[in-house]
Amino acid sequence: MEAACRTVVITGASGGIGRACAEAFAARGDRLALIARGRAGLEGAVREAEEAGAAAVVAIEADVSDAKAVEAAAERAEEELGPIDVWVNDAFASVFAPFAEVTPEEFRRVTEVTYLGYVYATRAALARMLPRDAGVIVQVGSAIAYRGIPLQSAYSGAKHAVQGFNEALRCELLASGTGVRTTMVQMPAVNTPQFDWVRSRLPNRAQPVPPIYQPEVAARAVLYAADHPARREYWVGGSTVATLVANAVVPGLLDRYLARTGFASQQEDRRRRAADPDNLFEPVDVQRDFGAHGRFDDRARDRSQQQQAVHALGSLVDAVRRAAGRVQAGLPGAGSGFLSRMRATRAPQSSDRSV
Repeated sequence: MEAACRTVVITGASGGIGRACAEAFAARGDRLALIARGRAGLEGAVREAEEAGAAAVVAIEADVSDAKAVEAAAERAEEELGPIDVWVNDAFASVFAPFAEVTPEEFRRVTEVTYLGYVYATRAALARMLPRDAGVIVQVGSAIAYRGIPLQSAYSGAKHAVQGFNEALRCELLASGTGVRTTMVQMPAVNTPQFDWVRSRLPNRAQPVPPIYQPEVAARAVLYAADHPARREYWVGGSTVATLVANAVVPGLLDRYLARTGFASQQEDRRRRAADPDNLFEPVDVQRDFGAHGRFDDRARDRSQQQQAVHALGSLVDAVRRAAGRVQAGLPGAGSGFLSRMRATRAPQSSDRSV
């Protein structure tokens, strides 16, 4: 169910999916705390959120790999905006390179941001939500959370870790009987600035594996998950569904397929430039705002039929449950109105037959 004017915290909010999420929640009139490292990117996100209709926006410069910084960000969010209702974890880092070429320091950094950043942020959120017995945590995941791919071993490992962590946490929350919920949204390839600033040792420029979706598609999924957190996870895009089903049914065959196609599909035909920025250890959007979109607008899809079908089905189920609840409670509403109309239509028919 939608809730008006919530307090929403989003990590990785200066670009890509996080940036699109900020605008989506802002359009609902929510209060936003946006967390990222890059000042210019954050300032751009704040402007867009205010223009979209956010009730209030706070920009917080913080690195999610720093647990104390995340805790301080959560404290500031509540001081300035009120109790946190929704926390969206999206910040991540990656390295495009064969595993043997990734240094221990790089592997650790990707893990600290992409996995431990989620852990630290989730702890900060739960510390505030559990005493109130209310709140939603949305973990932005990926098909890679189930299906590792070549050239992204550190990122694949971190996303798998998030998946396992979130499953364990969800079980604990269900066992405790709390009203706090966590859910995960598994994303397809998305047109984000990641591919303009990711650390890479590939010969050619990195690209998402087609088909590519616009970040607004991902943001709609996150918004829906925040409104419907009872479901353990959501899959976004037909490619995600196909990948996860294939991985469950024929994982060995998928290994061989990715061994043949995974290297070329993650690279453009253009050579990588030595001057390309690199945000692994330092943000690249301190002085330049990259926005939500990457350089693949001409190839990216702005909607997913699979996503639309899932959301439509969910809305129908919600409507049926609400109507059934009202009928059971003996309250006036869609369900009882329907029954009344049925009774009204039966009486004349019976009278007609008796004439």
